[in-house]
Amino acid sequence: MANIGGDALRGHLESLVLSALRRGEAHGFEILHRLEDAGSGLLRLKEGSLYPALYRLEAAKLIHGQWETDSSRRGARRRIYRLTQKGHRRLDEARGEFRQFASVIGGILGVTA
Repeated sequence: MANIGGDALRGHLESLVLSALRRGEAHGFEILHRLEDAGSGLLRLKEGSLYPALYRLEAAKLIHGQWETDSSRRGARRRIYRLTQKGHRRLDEARGEFRQFASVIGGILGVTA
């Protein structure tokens, strides 16, 4: 099976990020790994796509980002993201919307879920 990325993810990336954060707070690189793991290695995301999505979600108050305060860790500071209540509600809505989308497209293509 071919990798999934680019155009196939357009319109779904923000919902995928919300879903990854449902498991708990994480920094951007961890979110990227969660999504790739959940996609069984077929989901290919670029950091250049992920970070703008994180900024949009934070601006919409669907996630909250905070710079980590652990000074014992070496390397650059990381921004840790978590879902807000508004983000939890949006994820629930997105799941319903995707179920409907998949049902309609599946019906047109003759694929049963």
